[in-house]
Amino acid sequence: MYSFSGRVRYSECDETGHLTLVSAMDYLQDCSTFQSQELGMDVDGLTARGLAWVLASWSVEIYRLPVFGEQVTASTWCYEMTRAHARRSFGLSDTSGSPLVRADSQWFVFDVATGRATRVPEDQRAFLADEERLEVAALPRRIRPDGPAQRAPERLVTRRDLDTNRHVNNARYVGFALDALESLGHEVAGGSLQVQYRAMARLGDTVTPLVYPCERGWDVDLTDGDGTTYAIVRLQQREG
Repeated sequence: MYSFSGRVRYSECDETGHLTLVSAMDYLQDCSTFQSQELGMDVDGLTARGLAWVLASWSVEIYRLPVFGEQVTASTWCYEMTRAHARRSFGLSDTSGSPLVRADSQWFVFDVATGRATRVPEDQRAFLADEERLEVAALPRRIRPDGPAQRAPERLVTRRDLDTNRHVNNARYVGFALDALESLGHEVAGGSLQVQYRAMARLGDTVTPLVYPCERGWDVDLTDGDGTTYAIVRLQQREG
């Protein structure tokens, strides 16, 4: 397991003084990239080989979003790795160790030259830990929005949306979905989040959100407007 601690910054908070959902996901992503640096296997190393780890799906459960100034600890570990993919758990906790956010995720290694997933290099097994998967909702096999869709305002991809792989950062898609729901006057379900990534949106692309009701919340299909889905975000109230 790898962990780092931090303090919730004012710039990471919403108008209520709580950490935003997108910022919470940034903590989780940062945790895995910090671990890569610690192991001497950072982003630049894979980039030089024409490879990149690409997130395929999230399953995130939010117990409580911390407030400005609160001390938090982010943790992550890879509990499964095959030649085809890796699965990684994430956690964000408070100073008492109580969970704030928990997540499960699936990752693939992407070959930049071919534009396809490729075999996980053997040296990446350095990430594999003798840890169990966190108990969160299972990763979605395929989110299928159903029923009539509402079209939300389009969003142009700008440089601030990109990461070092030159495509939209994973957490930014969630921000796009939240903006879409707000624009249509829908209350955002807070508690359970699932995301599936299907195509890469890049600088200058236009993202067209299609919003569908689902059980206990909303599905937001982030499309190119012509039938291709970049990502699907499902936001729900947690059961129980």
